[in-house]
Amino acid sequence: MNIETTRINDAIAADPSAFIAAANEDYIYRIKRIAENIAETRDTRPVILLSGPSGSGKTTTALILEKFLDEMGHETHTLSMDNYFCPLTEEEKALSVLGMIDLESPKRIDADLLNQHILAIDLCEEFEIPQYDFGTSTRKYTGKKFRRRPGELVIFEGIHALNPDVIFVPDNRLSKIYVSVRTRVTCGDIVLHPSRIRLMRRMIRDKNFRQRSFRETMNMFQSVEAGENKYIMPYKHRSDYDVDTFIAYELSAYRDHLLDQLREMTDVPELAETVKVLEALSPLDNSLVPPESLICEFIGNGQFKY
Repeated sequence: MNIETTRINDAIAADPSAFIAAANEDYIYRIKRIAENIAETRDTRPVILLSGPSGSGKTTTALILEKFLDEMGHETHTLSMDNYFCPLTEEEKALSVLGMIDLESPKRIDADLLNQHILAIDLCEEFEIPQYDFGTSTRKYTGKKFRRRPGELVIFEGIHALNPDVIFVPDNRLSKIYVSVRTRVTCGDIVLHPSRIRLMRRMIRDKNFRQRSFRETMNMFQSVEAGENKYIMPYKHRSDYDVDTFIAYELSAYRDHLLDQLREMTDVPELAETVKVLEALSPLDNSLVPPESLICEFIGNGQFKY
């Protein structure tokens, strides 16, 4: 699917609040339909796997799905697969600083522990939830125990959730969702690839929540994209549900967060088309964006958080 910058600008000029509401409602409607389908198979498929590349909106999508299932009377819990990362040794930490460790690899996941816990969930057995400390690259246990009750559902969200080298549990006990940006934004002869839209999301998120500059995020772009093409994209066909997380007004909402600094990064040719598209778009007042919007995962002030 493509959307033109002129169409976005016309919608903002006509009624920005109505444009925002319609785009949000479209996304919410699609997640609600998935929730209704998952609810029908909750007894045989109690675990939901949600995968997608970086910047795809996995966390918000998972938590909105949880909200709908809860409202239907099916208590649902969301767990991040990030907590199942393998701790790094001191040697590995030093190598990671030099970019000599593939941090996108599925081998970073403790697959044995993860699958033990998925099976425990299926059998309604208790286990202790791990917590990964990204500051120290270590795994911690806080004593938090979890046991699924019969009829409840559990969502695991993470970039490798559909990778069969990571998840060994039979597919007939799982529901599988793949989320990513699929829409392209066109501006004259420019067709902005979805990966560039996710890059914009990551730049804003990394600056807001990870104390990382735009240049630092851009420097990681090629390795992140290579990891996605190698470890994530090949398994999207395994999903039962495929969700385009593009929100029609999002680039206009990002414009003022990004444009000035991206204009200064003239030494990064990959950003030239992104700058031209942002320049062509009308800005959107972020105060109009409601906290339930998926893009609040990146710009902040969202209601869906762990």
